[in-house]
Amino acid sequence: MLRLYDSPDPHRAGRMIRGYDRDHALRTARLCRAVAVRLGCTGDRLRDYQIACLLHDLGRTGLERELFGRIWSWARTQGIPTRPREWRTLHPATVPGRETEAFIAMHGADLAATGISLDARTFEQIEMRLGYARRLARRLREVRPALTDLGIEFRPWMARVMLYYYYPERLAGAAPWVRRFAEILVACEQFEAYNNRQRGGDYYVRRKETVADAFAYLDTLHVAGVLGAPVVNVVRELAAAGVFDELLAEARGQALTKAERRALRTQPHEVTT
Repeated sequence: MLRLYDSPDPHRAGRMIRGYDRDHALRTARLCRAVAVRLGCTGDRLRDYQIACLLHDLGRTGLERELFGRIWSWARTQGIPTRPREWRTLHPATVPGRETEAFIAMHGADLAATGISLDARTFEQIEMRLGYARRLARRLREVRPALTDLGIEFRPWMARVMLYYYYPERLAGAAPWVRRFAEILVACEQFEAYNNRQRGGDYYVRRKETVADAFAYLDTLHVAGVLGAPVVNVVRELAAAGVFDELLAEARGQALTKAERRALRTQPHEVTT
């Protein structure tokens, strides 16, 4: 299934480029499973959920690490929103689904001044964030035959869960278990990302990963109403029990330091609201 992240090399016929997000997606799915099981999920629903977690970044197939990083590192330094929900807050007049086009209209000239060509390749890298729902839907249509061959029935709720981080409004009226799955995915995906050395350096020019930063961001999402207390508390509980140590070391590309292990074991008090 992870091969669905791979894409043809535009510069070398017959060569496939390994999907940038494959390892991140696999670690995220493993984290999500541990949290979901602790919260009582079992059976076919758990299997379907793991599939959604494995494919949650499929809309970034074709990501070009250097170009993607240049665009979004620049955007962050300029104070430009890098997520659809943040863009809509700052620019509520933007037609839903047209955030990519709005970004280029407003900031394209300044971006081009940094030496980045405003061509189809650049448009794709921008769409991978600001137009993620559109891009993911297109990619899911493309891979549906492959999923069928694998015996996988992709269900509508799975896409809603995959999009929750960028489009929380799409879960309005969803069943509580769907909302819980969505929260688990966001919590685990962000927890992995904040501990992912390559991703941090490529996307955000981040030079150091810390457990404190990872949990601080989960707390921010909790305060914003994106994550509920049960999910945040279970992530903390499992981290304190050492369940995530191996996955975090893998994400960082080196063993955890004694200080980081100690930070994992001594999480703050439970969230209660």
